[in-house]
Amino acid sequence: METYELLAQLTKEERIDRYLAENLENLSRSRIQRLIELGEVSINGNICANKKELLKQGDRLVISIPDPISQTLEPQAIPLEILYEDQDLLVINKPVGLVVHPAPGHQDHTLVNALLAHCPNLSGINGTARPGIVHRLDKDTSGAIVVAKNDLAHQSLQAQIQAKTAKREYLGIVQGVPKLSQGTVNAPIGRHKTNHQKMAIIEDGRIAITHWQVLARGNNYALLKFDLETGRTHQIRVHSAYMGHAIAADPVYAHSIKGIDGQLLHAWKLTFSHPISAERICAIALPPTKFIKFLYRFLNPANIPNFLV
Repeated sequence: METYELLAQLTKEERIDRYLAENLENLSRSRIQRLIELGEVSINGNICANKKELLKQGDRLVISIPDPISQTLEPQAIPLEILYEDQDLLVINKPVGLVVHPAPGHQDHTLVNALLAHCPNLSGINGTARPGIVHRLDKDTSGAIVVAKNDLAHQSLQAQIQAKTAKREYLGIVQGVPKLSQGTVNAPIGRHKTNHQKMAIIEDGRIAITHWQVLARGNNYALLKFDLETGRTHQIRVHSAYMGHAIAADPVYAHSIKGIDGQLLHAWKLTFSHPISAERICAIALPPTKFIKFLYRFLNPANIPNFLV
C-alpha cells in the first residue's frame, strides 16, 4: 500500500478533493473521491467521510492507496446454488464467507471467479474486476444476488434498483426484542470517522432508509424482515445497531457468537422485472442451516413463520 502525507498550505478554505487533485499529480479527482468513499483519506487523524470537506491551513492529510487488484481473473470451479437462470441473467444464493468480487485481500476465490467458470460471458459495465455484478452483499451476508450476462440486462436491473421497482427483502436475527411490531429507520450513513472498516450514522452521510417488521419473538432475540429503500454499505447492520437491536453475531457492530460465521443476516427474497420479457421474477433463497438452527434454539418454534419451517 502506498501512502502520501501532506500539510495543507492554503490562503482560504478549500474542498479536500479539489485540493488533493491539484497537489497530487498522479491521482485524478475522481480517483481521490473514490479513495474518500473507501475511507482511505484522513484529516488530522480522523477519516474523511465527505469529498466536500473544507480544509484549513495546516491540516495534516494522509492518503492511502491500496495495492492494485490483478486484472487477470481466473475461472474457479466454486459450487453455486442457482435459483434462476436464462440467457440474460442468473440469481445465486450466495453462501456466507464468499466475497462477491476481487478486492484488496481477496484477489480470487470470489463469486466472480465462480461465475466465470460457470458462464464466461458476463456484462462488462462494471469493468474487468466486476463482470456481471449489479449489486453486492457483504462477505458474511448470505442470500439472493442477481448477475447480468449482458449489458442490456445489467442496465435494466441497475435502473430497477435505483428506481426502487426491484424489491430486496432480508431476514435478520437481532439482539433483544423490539417493543414495536414494525417501523422505519431514516438515518444517513457514511464512513466512520476513525475506523475505515466501519460505517456509521453521520449528519452529512448519504440518505439511508430501512423498513423493518418483527416476524417472531424470543426472550433475547427476534426475527425481523427488512425492506431496503436505499442500498448503502452495511445499511441494515448499521441501522439495526442504531435501533439498539444489532444483528446477532455481527463482529463489527455487535459481537461474534461462537460457532456462527458472521452476522445472522440473509437476503431472503429478490423481486424484479425481467429485462427482456418484463415478466415479474421472484427469487427466494432459503437461509443457511446455522441461521435456521439458531432460530429454533432461541425463538419459540410456534412463532417461526411457516416458510422457514
